[in-house]
Amino acid sequence: MRKIEGPRAVKLPDGTVMTRADLPPADTERWVASRKAAVVRGVLYGLLSEAEALERYGLSEEEFRGWVKAVAEHGEEALKTTATKKYRQP
Repeated sequence: MRKIEGPRAVKLPDGTVMTRADLPPADTERWVASRKAAVVRGVLYGLLSEAEALERYGLSEEEFRGWVKAVAEHGEEALKTTATKKYRQP
C-alpha cells in the first residue's frame, strides 16, 4: 500500500462510507455532476484537502469554490452543465 496523507475513508452524514476509491481518477477530463459532487464531498468531509483536490484535478480555486457554492445553495443538481444557467445569478 502507498503512504497517503489523511484518512483512507470517511463516514458521511447519511451513514455511508466514502473512500479514496470513490473519487474520480486524477486524469479526469469529462466533469459530469456526479464526479464534481464526489470531489466536493471528499473535501468537505475531510477525505482530501482542498489544496490536494486542486492539484490532483488541475482545478482553479474559483472553479472549485463555484462547485461548493452551487451544492450549498441548490444541491448537487446545480452541478449539471445543463442547469448552470438556471442557477446562475445575472
